[in-house]
Amino acid sequence: MPPPAELHAQLVALLPRLRRFARSLTRNVHDADDLVQLAIERALARAAQLQADAPLAGWMYGIVRNAWLDEVRARERRQRLLTPDVGDSLAGRVSGPTDAEQLAVQEALASLPEEQRSAVALVLIEGLSYKEAAYALGVPVGTLTSRLARGRGALQRLLGEPGPQA
Repeated sequence: MPPPAELHAQLVALLPRLRRFARSLTRNVHDADDLVQLAIERALARAAQLQADAPLAGWMYGIVRNAWLDEVRARERRQRLLTPDVGDSLAGRVSGPTDAEQLAVQEALASLPEEQRSAVALVLIEGLSYKEAAYALGVPVGTLTSRLARGRGALQRLLGEPGPQA
């Protein structure tokens, strides 16, 4: 574990990337900010668990992803308890950017299954290596590669771009 001051500096430097990843998961800027805050709190509370040879970014991406999965499960439980009218009123979307192409990409990314969306976000958007992304998601590299390939193919189809011939 790095010294507290170094850990703090590394976390601050990582914030923009964590927010971007959280936005790709949540599809909502406010939920993403809350998710990053929760992940930072968890990381600081469990800083002793960070292994010396583990990359901080991979560890943090894993915390963000796991916190999001916890939130999704909690929302599903709450949704089952609420009447349909109340549940529908809680679901809202923040309007996206005005640039049509960027909006189309965001919508296409949002429509991917969570495991594909996470793989695409970590490798293609965040620039993590396959090994780092696999570590963050807690899956073997081969599984990540498969998810990434399916996610890329789905994005190409959704965006109307020609893909590799089958």
